[in-house]
Amino acid sequence: MFETSKDFLNIAIGAAVVGLTAFACWAVYYFARILQQVFAIIKDMRSRLHKIDELIKTVKERLEHTTSYLLLISEGVKKLVDVIKERTDGSKQKKTHNS
Repeated sequence: MFETSKDFLNIAIGAAVVGLTAFACWAVYYFARILQQVFAIIKDMRSRLHKIDELIKTVKERLEHTTSYLLLISEGVKKLVDVIKERTDGSKQKKTHNS
């Protein structure tokens, strides 16, 4: 089978080429799998960022509505304090006139 050392060298080179080809195929396959996982992670992160963006928009809208209500409530409380103040001032004046 091996007549010369050149035959042995050719078989060794052939085995090395087959091994290198197998390694290259394995590396390309795993590189493709890694890229697939990276794309899945990016897709998941985009989805999460979209949800966070929607949450922030909702919170912002609610805060805007709450602020407008707080302005109305503060005006109401202010008027209520004025009315109570007028009543207490009126009752003090009545006590002063009666005494």
